[in-house]
Amino acid sequence: MKRTKLRYGMVGGDLHAFIGRVHRQAIAIEETAVLTAGCFSSHVDKNQECARFYGLASDRIYKDYHEMAQMESSKEDKIDFVTIVTPNVTHYDIAKTFLEHGIHVVCEKPLCFTLQQAVELERLAKEKDLFFAVTYAYTGYAMVKQAKKLIDDGYIGKIVNINAEYLQEWLIDDIGNGDESTTKLSVWRKEPKLAGISNCVGDIGTHIENTVAYITGLKLIKVAAVLDTFEKELDLNANILVEFDNGAHGVFACSQVCAGHANGLVIRIFGSEGAIEWKQEDPNYLYVTKKGQPMQIYNRGMSYIGGRAALLNHIPSGHPEGLLIAFANVYHAVIQVILKKENGEIIPMEELDFPSVSAGVDGVKFIYAVVESNKNNSAWTEV
Repeated sequence: MKRTKLRYGMVGGDLHAFIGRVHRQAIAIEETAVLTAGCFSSHVDKNQECARFYGLASDRIYKDYHEMAQMESSKEDKIDFVTIVTPNVTHYDIAKTFLEHGIHVVCEKPLCFTLQQAVELERLAKEKDLFFAVTYAYTGYAMVKQAKKLIDDGYIGKIVNINAEYLQEWLIDDIGNGDESTTKLSVWRKEPKLAGISNCVGDIGTHIENTVAYITGLKLIKVAAVLDTFEKELDLNANILVEFDNGAHGVFACSQVCAGHANGLVIRIFGSEGAIEWKQEDPNYLYVTKKGQPMQIYNRGMSYIGGRAALLNHIPSGHPEGLLIAFANVYHAVIQVILKKENGEIIPMEELDFPSVSAGVDGVKFIYAVVESNKNNSAWTEV
């Protein structure tokens, strides 16, 4: 019988964790995958609390991810994929464990701590013939896909400059006179032993790198970076010159100390024949300018929207879509290709429309190149 739904498990993301709930809600939007198993926390009470809330069977609640991978892989009705929503330090071992047990993986970004780990996960996924997605969720927005289509179609000509920023204010107390003990989301990102070699660039700078790469199809080849730590262990602010494989240059800026900015991801692509601009906090609209003409505003869900962007309308045009929908679109692509694989169907290349493990590898390369450049007096550094 043809399968129409998948079973999935989750590692991390108990009821008190922000990002785990985002993933579960996003998956629920499509209603094509059911939460079946989990190890939501290393704390027994939090693990059980989350499992009870979602009605999991008692034999599908696990004390750790090793037990979960081993037990699930032996079940006739095993989970089809696992979602990893834990701190960065654990991504590699969890992902490796599930891949070794033949289970598809969806992992939060950044992919892992080191480039060696990233390459190993990429190799293992290919060797096991498993799908591996990294949730750079902004590529799931419909108008990001429309921007990609316009550029693929040559609408703005050859890309000559890229300017992108991701500005937040959530750690501004770390450099001012505020109370640093104020409860904030994901404060572990400031801890090297949990986050790795970067905070700001690893957390939000990689979103810039990935979204730009997705829209343009270009690869970064060099960076020259200045990181500001403000006497903290990891970066809170970054300004980065970039060079792409087509010879174009640009500027990436990311910060967690910019007052007045919440989640200000803005992508500006300039071509020889025009320009495209997209703002994450106003995601329904794409601003497109042809050389010598007035600006046009593309609106999600309208009849002139084409390609993959036209297929991803959950609600009528004019109603704002947001982050949960973007996550849902990423999961939709992942779930559909796994279903097709399970049903023995052919998977067209255009349906592999999600950030793969290779995108995760690129993110880790970007982080390391930026940090290395900063250490070397902002010298140009190969990615």
